[in-house]
Amino acid sequence: MAETPTACLIIIGNEILSGRTQDANLAYIARFLAELGIKMAEARVVPDEEAAIVEAVNECRAKYRYVFTTGGIGPTHDDITAKSIAKAFGVPFGRNAEAERRLLAYYPPDKVTQARLRMADMPEGVELIDNPVSAAPGFVIGNVFVLPGVPKIMQAMLDGLKNRLVGGPPIRSRSIVCFAPEGEIAERLGAVQAAHPEVEIGSYPFMRMGTPGTTIVFRSADPAAIDRAAAAFLEAMRAAGVETNEELLV
Repeated sequence: MAETPTACLIIIGNEILSGRTQDANLAYIARFLAELGIKMAEARVVPDEEAAIVEAVNECRAKYRYVFTTGGIGPTHDDITAKSIAKAFGVPFGRNAEAERRLLAYYPPDKVTQARLRMADMPEGVELIDNPVSAAPGFVIGNVFVLPGVPKIMQAMLDGLKNRLVGGPPIRSRSIVCFAPEGEIAERLGAVQAAHPEVEIGSYPFMRMGTPGTTIVFRSADPAAIDRAAAAFLEAMRAAGVETNEELLV
């Protein structure tokens, strides 16, 4: 089976790091990419600082097939993502004529401000990402997709990228709930993972009505591989006398 393409999300914004705003984009983007057969391999949160953005973008674009950024492309003074990405790629930064045309067509003349027109300033040579909600486009440069941080707008723009991203088979998952604490099943789970390296196996403890348990999640682009690993784990749990509750493959 072909190797699954990987992606990274760079979340940009001091408001995320301060705790003032809670990120709502990572889970949506990860699920979106999984359906396209692209694995979200890393996510980073960086401040509104040029050096931090440049470093993160250059490191991640060299490491992953796709890089997505969210945040920092609005009309205010601290929206420096676009300019920082121009520096990361070593290209000129300035007014994009098509982006400006879209903004002028969207806003009534009395609502056009220089601050709003700043959203048309981008690295030279980018490809625009349509914004069906509020007109101000994102952009693509190299393998970096630059999106806004507002979830509703980001989601609408991301959905328009489906035909521009090349993935593999959709990444599936299957969950098994074990009514035993992690420490009691860890050794057996480790043996299953070692025997099935083609499947990513995650362990997530929980407490329900005072009773500890663990949810085991199997992830792979190959459903048959998931079934083999899950069957091995279920057999190990039966041998250990641990009660389980299977959930459907999704």
